[in-house]
Amino acid sequence: MSVAANHRVAGPVDAPVEPPRVVRQRRMRPGLLGLAVLLIALGGLGAAFAVTSVRATGTYLAVSRDVSVGTALTADDLRSVQVAGGVGLSPVSAGDIDKVIGKRAAVTLVPGTLLTMDQLTDKPLLGPGQQQVAIGLKPNQVPAKKLKPGDKVLLVSTPPQNSSVTGDDRPAQTTRYDAVVVDWAEPDEKGPDRNTIVVYLALANRDAPAVVTLAAQNRLAVILTGAA
Repeated sequence: MSVAANHRVAGPVDAPVEPPRVVRQRRMRPGLLGLAVLLIALGGLGAAFAVTSVRATGTYLAVSRDVSVGTALTADDLRSVQVAGGVGLSPVSAGDIDKVIGKRAAVTLVPGTLLTMDQLTDKPLLGPGQQQVAIGLKPNQVPAKKLKPGDKVLLVSTPPQNSSVTGDDRPAQTTRYDAVVVDWAEPDEKGPDRNTIVVYLALANRDAPAVVTLAAQNRLAVILTGAA
């Protein structure tokens, strides 16, 4: 007797199916979104400012050398420069150089800085009741390496030469005069007075004649009492 074996026909087998992977979408934080918008806006403003600055390029006057207070400007004191932008500044245009030549510096002008009208003045350094005199000094008689307009000085009369004392052996009487430096001129190396520095002083009307006389006799000592 034969036994028939049961043979099952192999068919497709239903296996568990892996569910599809769901990619989570990242949520942008409101703060980061606002920061991104701000950066984009700033970038646009920066580009606009750069374009505006380039378009605003102009030629202006700059200081080429030191100019002391009260000194009249000359063409050698200035030079033309091109400046882009200049927002918030009011520099003098290079085309207006004739308007500033001859004006006095109201403040000390530093080389490399732009010139503005606020730094200049038309007012003279001579006050009411004052006169201007010029005295010549030797380099060793100048009380400072370089005097500046506005410096206050004291002029002291000195005894005549070979007569420093009176007959009673008392020092000769000295007279003092207050003055203000208006300007000064370097020695002319090619002139006869190549060793003389000319100082222009403002002093009281009543003192001018005596100072001129003493200066002609080389009987004045100059003391610096106040720097400008």
